[in-house]
Amino acid sequence: MPATHWPRVDPGTDWASLEQFSPDSTALSRLWRGFMSARCFIAAMLLLLQLLAFALSQPTQPGVTAFAVGYLMATLLAARFMPFRPPFRNFGPKWLSTIGVDLVAFAVLQLQPSGNINYTPLFALPVLMGAVLGSRRVGLGTTAAATLMLLMHAAWSTFLQQQPGDSSSRFVQAALTGTGLFAVALLAHELAGRLAREEALAQRNRSSALMNAQVNDLVIETLTEGVLVINSQGEVHAGNPAADDILGHGLHAMTLPFALRVQPAWSPLADLARQTFARRTAQSREVSIAQEHGPSREVRVRTQLTPASDRHSESLCVMFLQDLRELEARIRTEKLAAMGRMSAAVAHEIRNPLAAITQASALLGEDLVDPAHQRLTAMVQQNAQRLARIVDDVLDVARVRQQHVLPLGELVRLDATVRTLAEEWVRQAQRQGVLMVLEAGNRTVRFEQEHLRRILVNLLDNAARYAGEREGSIQISTRPSPIDAGAMLQVWSDGAPLEPAVQQHLFEPFFSSESRSSGLGLFLCRELCERHGAVIGYERRALTANGPEGNEFFVVFSGD
Repeated sequence: MPATHWPRVDPGTDWASLEQFSPDSTALSRLWRGFMSARCFIAAMLLLLQLLAFALSQPTQPGVTAFAVGYLMATLLAARFMPFRPPFRNFGPKWLSTIGVDLVAFAVLQLQPSGNINYTPLFALPVLMGAVLGSRRVGLGTTAAATLMLLMHAAWSTFLQQQPGDSSSRFVQAALTGTGLFAVALLAHELAGRLAREEALAQRNRSSALMNAQVNDLVIETLTEGVLVINSQGEVHAGNPAADDILGHGLHAMTLPFALRVQPAWSPLADLARQTFARRTAQSREVSIAQEHGPSREVRVRTQLTPASDRHSESLCVMFLQDLRELEARIRTEKLAAMGRMSAAVAHEIRNPLAAITQASALLGEDLVDPAHQRLTAMVQQNAQRLARIVDDVLDVARVRQQHVLPLGELVRLDATVRTLAEEWVRQAQRQGVLMVLEAGNRTVRFEQEHLRRILVNLLDNAARYAGEREGSIQISTRPSPIDAGAMLQVWSDGAPLEPAVQQHLFEPFFSSESRSSGLGLFLCRELCERHGAVIGYERRALTANGPEGNEFFVVFSGD
């Protein structure tokens, strides 16, 4: 919902200029309905007065009764069908059909011989209506018209009807009544202007508060830190999606507010909130939060009290939750920029002596006959090869990120290439139970074969690390892409589901759930895919409707 911006209203603003800033003023709407109801009420009372006089057998005038009926109908029609469009800026049809009708009606009643009934107070209604719902010019003009009618009635009574009494007192009374009406009109107009300014200020404040609330909601919703808002009774009043991811246990499905101790796993958080209120100071602690699935999660918790606006309002405890694994992942990612050049230089320096060590251990192994010595040289070779793979990963990352020009690559038949590379990996890894379902047909993709081998080997190594030993625990499949003329490569394994925090950082450099991994494998796969216009991703799914769920990494190749 876009925020509404209200123009500034100066203290001296006239009703004529108020229309441009608040055409749908709720205060004006209420005043308009009030005046319309008052007109209908006065008209009904005038008619009731005539009917009461008739019922008491007092002399009545049929003309006055008919006039009261007509005035009542006019007020009812105006209240029902006249659109609300104040303020009155001039003496146009809108003014004539409401205020003008009232002035004429009350003037006609004044001219009727009605005994002791004085209709002068009724002129207050059109005067107030013009002063409140009109500009200053309309308000004063309406008051002047009412005053002139009172003076004309005094002249009518004195010179035409020649009623007994002091004629000067009639004129003085009319002048005093007109003066009072002018005072009432000016005061009502100033009060109406104050009401308009207060309403404009309230609308501006409401709009600003709504905009701030929307910004705060957006910021809180997109924060990577979990946020909980807790009162002094330990009840949660608000939380963001990041807190749901960190705490688990269906936080998003709970109805707010709820007690933080509703879950035993959240008891450390409830204790920390209680200490925050007791000590009235911010608290910080690292706690372990048990999860419904998987191991516990280490969380850094910080609390902060909101200031109380007055003595009747209470402070709230805002709790910030940080997953330590994600924090460590961000730190590792930041290290990439600082260590990039140094790691590439060190890798170059390590590569030559490492090759010498590998070659020397191989030559040494040819002359050794003692099994113990052969095992030692084999151990040296295995660890040297492991170091060589890490050096290759570091250098590949450096080379890929330095090459901004996308090469054309070579056209390879996806099914045949994947079959060859997969069979080679199976022989080297001595892995059993790998199934291949290659359905891409004769489709070709534009991809460097060596880069495709690195991607497939990396994905298969990751799958073998967590998959079971049964037949089909690892499945390699290809099929045509549903998007365009390209194709898809999928590597599925029946391993346990990845934690949400791990999924968020799968393809980031130096992020790994194992200490023996460099954390560059999937990052390098993503870089190679982007270099060739392909897309790599992850999802948790089952291969068949009734089959078990597993982890699937897929690569979508663009058409050649």
